[in-house]
Amino acid sequence: MLFKELHRLIVKRPLTLTVVSLPDGKIRVCVVPQTLEDDEKANKHSRHRKEVAEIPQEAIKALTTPLSLEGFPDELDAQLPGILERYADKHLSLQESLTRASAEIDRAVTAIEERDRQKAKAAKEAKREEKKTSDKTEEQKGGQEPKNNAIPSLWCAQPSNSPSQSSQTEEVNS
Repeated sequence: MLFKELHRLIVKRPLTLTVVSLPDGKIRVCVVPQTLEDDEKANKHSRHRKEVAEIPQEAIKALTTPLSLEGFPDELDAQLPGILERYADKHLSLQESLTRASAEIDRAVTAIEERDRQKAKAAKEAKREEKKTSDKTEEQKGGQEPKNNAIPSLWCAQPSNSPSQSSQTEEVNS
């Protein structure tokens, strides 16, 4: 009957079980859940610590809290199955809570990353639109004033095509 109660827990996490005889005729039974790599998984990939809270280390460590019982053989025969069943229930409940929290953290991180991608995409698009607008403005200005892309000579004056200078020249000559 001992392993029937522990089986649900053993499926999720390996256990170390020790049984020791004590000098006064009692027996000590220890059940120690082992750590898993997935225990720390939720906190390790969370790059958005300011926006997503971590799972407290105490909660993660609780997954490996041992159970230690001492008693005479008759007492342990009578009570150990019920104690192990309650222990397994509590442990599995904690494991499910942490699994749900980890899944919610994953969803939150995914949503934050998607939001950041959308912001970056919108900023890139706004920059592209701004560039298009400035290019159109330059083209319109370019149609009004001819561009002279030649390198100016140090000894020659640049020809002026502006109407204001040609009218001033005519007034001076008259």
